[in-house]
Amino acid sequence: MAAADIPTGGHRNLLDIIDSLRAQGFSRYVDLPEIIVCGDQSAGKSSVLEAISTMPFPTKDSLCTRFATELVLRRGPEKSTKVFITPGEGRFDNVKEDLERWQPRASIDTDGLEAVTEEALEAMKCPVAQRFYNDILRIELTGPNQPHLTMVDLPGLFRTGNKEQSDADAETVRMMVEKYMARPRSIILAVVSAKSEYVLQDVTSMARDADPERLRTMGLITKPDTLPVGSESEAYWVRLAQNTEVELRLGWHVLRNRKFEERGSTLAQRDTTEKDFFSSGIWTVVNSSHCGVAALRIRLSSILKDQILSQLPSLVQDVENGIRECTERLDRLGPVRATQGQQLKYLLRVSEEYTSLMKQAIDGAYTDRFFGSRKKRDGYPMRLRAVVQNRLLDFRQEMLLNGQSQRITDSENESGDEEEISESPRIPRSQYVEDVARRLKFSKGRELPGLFNPLIVGDLFVEQCEPWRRIVSALVEDIVEAAHQTTQLVIQHVTANDVVIEVLKFVRESIEELRVELDAKATELLDSAMQHPITYNRQLTENVQKAQHQRIRNIFGSQRMNLNPVQFLFGSSTAVDYMEAYYKVAMNRFIDDISVLAIENCLIGKVSELFRPSKILEMATEDISRLAGETEESSVERKRLEDKRKILDTGLRGLKGLRHEGQFAQPAKWDSVLPEKETSKCGENTRPVEKAPATSYVNKADLPIVGYFERELPISSGTKVWTAEQSQSSQDDESDVPKPPMRMGKKKKEKKKRKGSVEELSYPEPEQF
Repeated sequence: MAAADIPTGGHRNLLDIIDSLRAQGFSRYVDLPEIIVCGDQSAGKSSVLEAISTMPFPTKDSLCTRFATELVLRRGPEKSTKVFITPGEGRFDNVKEDLERWQPRASIDTDGLEAVTEEALEAMKCPVAQRFYNDILRIELTGPNQPHLTMVDLPGLFRTGNKEQSDADAETVRMMVEKYMARPRSIILAVVSAKSEYVLQDVTSMARDADPERLRTMGLITKPDTLPVGSESEAYWVRLAQNTEVELRLGWHVLRNRKFEERGSTLAQRDTTEKDFFSSGIWTVVNSSHCGVAALRIRLSSILKDQILSQLPSLVQDVENGIRECTERLDRLGPVRATQGQQLKYLLRVSEEYTSLMKQAIDGAYTDRFFGSRKKRDGYPMRLRAVVQNRLLDFRQEMLLNGQSQRITDSENESGDEEEISESPRIPRSQYVEDVARRLKFSKGRELPGLFNPLIVGDLFVEQCEPWRRIVSALVEDIVEAAHQTTQLVIQHVTANDVVIEVLKFVRESIEELRVELDAKATELLDSAMQHPITYNRQLTENVQKAQHQRIRNIFGSQRMNLNPVQFLFGSSTAVDYMEAYYKVAMNRFIDDISVLAIENCLIGKVSELFRPSKILEMATEDISRLAGETEESSVERKRLEDKRKILDTGLRGLKGLRHEGQFAQPAKWDSVLPEKETSKCGENTRPVEKAPATSYVNKADLPIVGYFERELPISSGTKVWTAEQSQSSQDDESDVPKPPMRMGKKKKEKKKRKGSVEELSYPEPEQF
């Protein structure tokens, strides 16, 4: 292949940036555009790579490679070879450094690739030998006739084991290939052998599963010379190569590799034999740009370039997301806490953040992002004041509905919404008054007939308040649980993962101490409320009068009018009126007392003070170390995240730099390579041809070669050729991307706009060729 046949210009820089990212381990975190070469062990994959790279590959079909091999081909004035290992995910510290420093003793040029591969395998076995490795053997070949191309060679697929490879190895290789195929930015180069049935080759079904729309799969047919001339099988493989049997957007390609008896021939002889083969017989009907290794080099190089350019925006976005995630996780880990001073400083910072967030949670001022959007319920458990307020409202409603041991109704038929949903049993007032009268009969004092012993009011009130203790106990339990939940969320937000447990334990112990105080205050308020009735609230007498007046109106409004009740029932009725009136006064006072004196003063108002900086400064040295000491796992995780962020930061600068490179045109907008009938002007040619890609402007160095397309791209007199050198020299300092002159379709006036001292030109949309 002539040196002039290989695209140059910014193409190499583009691939070099992507490859440098991959060499740094970038692909461990973000998928990079790449061409993966996969196929069965007997498909001739090694011969394909050898033909493309001009470097001898081991062709032993039964040899199972234990790792992926990255083949980096670059055009340069002199030949050179570099071999090294890219450590896989899970390699750290000394093992990672040893693999990065590894250099083979054998030489590819003299000893062959197989010797280098065996050395690499021995290096990967340290410290523990495995069946397969995530490490990648990277081979860089530079030469005057090399294309700008990067491919990842995966172990060959096989179904059953032998002496050198087991059935378990077959499944492992399959999983490795599926993993690479599943990456959405990978171009799948599926190598299939014409010597075997198409449907029986595993790579075909695996590629279909990974790429069901067939947008990023390119088929490569090998060993076409083994097909019987004129047979139906030969016709089938020709139709496959024409993209009519199995349609792929990137189409198919055919190679004729060396036979066993031709193993001594040179690469030049191999290329000549291949060219002669496709120049005769049925294979002449296949597009010449889809046959032979020379066309394959250019085709793969262009496909990879276009894939990189098309994936660049989403790639940048993924990297930015990865950096943001690393930063957040590093913030969670906090700074290094190896010394006593570092631990104290860290705890003081955590204390300040905890106190600030808890104060906002208690005051109801949810201004920090920690509390989330007010429109959503996601942050509700963090908003402690809202939780407490709603729970106290429920507490009041529970007291109103179920706070009485018996709900006294004025008649047996009386009912309402509250009675329907109340859990307290109902009793008619007449029956309740009679029960009270019987009790008064056996506990008479010196009161006159028609009056009642005042102690009966206290007895009746205490009996009615029996549910209070249960209701208050449930309230305290819920409020304490809410305090625990909010403090846990706050501590998880402001502390590192390995610090959460100890700090949370410290705060929970403090909350439990407050709970003891809260329980004592609640018991005190309950005991006080259930003592002899005492109140000077005038609502007591007002409530009694309202109840009696309402009852008299009810009597006058009924058919039965009895204004002369039995004297002993009169006193009992009055006692019940006073008990009910006092219950209302005492219940409202008790609700407020529990809310303020117990819940607020004993717990909620003190939660934000549990981890104040003053408490941290009073701690003993061992307590500070226990709370803020760093674990070995955290140190390893921090180093891993820092390495990852460093790699992503470097990669982001390189990727963004690509968008500022004026030498790169936009990726070619390839139409599907599905065949279309096109008739020439003479009406003689009905041969399927491939559409030329639509381009906006042309880099002279990247113009396709005659023979790559069915016809050479027409360059009319109105088309201006834009070279990489012109692009670089004309780049405007104030513009991100230079705007090269484009071929005009219709005449449009250029509008000049002034913005400061920079003159902005609006360019018309380019027409397609």
